[in-house]
Amino acid sequence: MTAETADPDVDLTDRLWAVRGVVFDMDGTLVLGDRHNHGLTPLPGALELTAALTARGLPWVTFTNGTTRTPEAYAEALRRIGFDLPDDAMLTPATSAVDHFLATGHRSALVLGGDGLKEPLRRAGVEIVAPKGRPEADAVLAGWYPEFTMADLEAACHAVLGGATLYSSSQSVFFASAEGRALGTSRAVCAMISSVTGVTVQIVGKPSLTGLRCAARRLGVAPRELAVVGDDPELEMAMARRADALAIAVTTGIHTADHFTTLPPEQRPHLTVDGLGSLLGLLPTATSRLRPSENGSAPA
Repeated sequence: MTAETADPDVDLTDRLWAVRGVVFDMDGTLVLGDRHNHGLTPLPGALELTAALTARGLPWVTFTNGTTRTPEAYAEALRRIGFDLPDDAMLTPATSAVDHFLATGHRSALVLGGDGLKEPLRRAGVEIVAPKGRPEADAVLAGWYPEFTMADLEAACHAVLGGATLYSSSQSVFFASAEGRALGTSRAVCAMISSVTGVTVQIVGKPSLTGLRCAARRLGVAPRELAVVGDDPELEMAMARRADALAIAVTTGIHTADHFTTLPPEQRPHLTVDGLGSLLGLLPTATSRLRPSENGSAPA
């Protein structure tokens, strides 16, 4: 395990013992699957750590930028391979999009994605607008959409030029899979729409504060009291840093430990581990509120 504080004034022990909830990335952190998010396999230490956190009473959620499934379907896929989590402990960009759309008054959305993205919006009462012709909508939301066509592009651009806000599930180029780095679609799709319309895309998934605040509300804690665990400095580490949460990097995904150490200090994780098993003795129990030196005990 490698542990490093990016800020010499930060006490890593204090930060670890201040954690009141954990947000895990999925691909490259808890599991690896194929480029279509199927064939998921737990990574070493993932089942043990999440079970230990549950036993200790420290709440956790999983937040993936994937939209090939609904949050409930992702949760079921994780349960099938041994993870113990309820449906509401699984978050996707659709989850945070619902929160954001309802808060901002968006009542209709042109969705460039499948049912994994559409269904949560539909259940929340957001009208799903088909990408055909010259549609009107409050929002355009892009997710996993490899079947994207020129007709989709034209319809989305007309919606944006007509006043729709452009949202992306993710702006990352790659995600981790068992086959290596796999190319996402949200960024490419939104790049085309932005180029044509001149609008700036807003992100509802990671690394947005919209996404992290959604996770914090699910856990019932303040964003700063979270530990965010993931493999991507541009996603989980950036999201944690923006909210002053604890950023914990794992090297089981798309980057090695060397990559994290070469980042500028303000982008570097507070802690880098070679696998989730390394965190078993570091994160506190729900009833632990004092440092080990103050209560004479160590994390269980």
